[in-house]
Amino acid sequence: MSYVGDLGEISARGVSQADMRTLAMKSGTVARFVATGASTQGDFGLYRWEMPANTGGATGHFHRTFSESFYVLDGQPSFFDGETWTQGEPGFFLYVPRGGIHGFKNESPTPATFLILFSPGIAREGYFEALADIGATGRQMSKDDWAELYARFDQVMVEG
Repeated sequence: MSYVGDLGEISARGVSQADMRTLAMKSGTVARFVATGASTQGDFGLYRWEMPANTGGATGHFHRTFSESFYVLDGQPSFFDGETWTQGEPGFFLYVPRGGIHGFKNESPTPATFLILFSPGIAREGYFEALADIGATGRQMSKDDWAELYARFDQVMVEG
C-alpha cells in the first residue's frame, strides 16, 4: 500500500492534447508526451506515437530497468517480439517485460498511431529529444557517441 491516508485527496490532473509537449522527429514521426515519469511521480510514462506511412522506427533492442507496452490506435505498424515482426492493427497490444527484445516500425502505406507505456516512469523523453536533435542538426555520431547515448538511456541494441 502506497497511500496511507483515510479520506483520499484531490490530486487528479488532466491535460488536453493541445497542452501536451510534442516532439517532431526527422522522419515526420510526432511524439506526444501524454504523461512523463515526472508527472506521474515515477509510476509510469505514456507517449502517443504518430508515424507517417513507410517510416522506419526502432530496431531490435531491450531495456534492463523498465518494461514497455504498445497499444495500436490506428494504422498497421509492425512490432518485433525478439523473434518475428508482426503487423499490428487497431486494438493490437504488445507487452515487453524488462530484458525483452523488441522494436517497431511503420512500413505500411498508411499512417499509424499507437501508445507507448513504460514502467517505472523514468525520464525516457530525454532519449527521444536527443534523437530528434541529432536528426534536426545532422550531427554525425561516432560509434562511441551512440554507445554513450544508449548507455545513458538504458537502450541495449541487438540484431533484429
